[in-house]
Amino acid sequence: MKPLVLVAAIALIDADNRVLLAQRPAGKSMAGLWEFPGGKIEPGETPERALQRELQEELGIDVCLTCMAPFNFASHAYETFHLLMPLYICRTWDGEISPREGQTIEWVRAMHLSRYEMPPADLPLIPWLRDLLE
Repeated sequence: MKPLVLVAAIALIDADNRVLLAQRPAGKSMAGLWEFPGGKIEPGETPERALQRELQEELGIDVCLTCMAPFNFASHAYETFHLLMPLYICRTWDGEISPREGQTIEWVRAMHLSRYEMPPADLPLIPWLRDLLE
């Protein structure tokens, strides 16, 4: 049986209804692929708290718990583990987004998300975001 890995992700949406994608930097697994910001949920942490921590660490922004709305989730079997990833949406945050871990970021219209090479677990979430934002 494969271990279950819990990861929380967020679709940050700007005033023009674009979604923020981050490109995984060299040296990380799946380097070069584009993803929604987020990361592993630590023991004892809720997905929302994990996102608060990850967004501060990765992008230098603060997101309040009530500004994050559960949207959908991904359940995907990778070769060595099974990923369960709740996806939240958020339209408001405090601070200027600034990549802090060497990642490239890009604001992308929902209809163009499929142009970006993403991890397999993220792909089923794209049509849902397109339906929400277009």
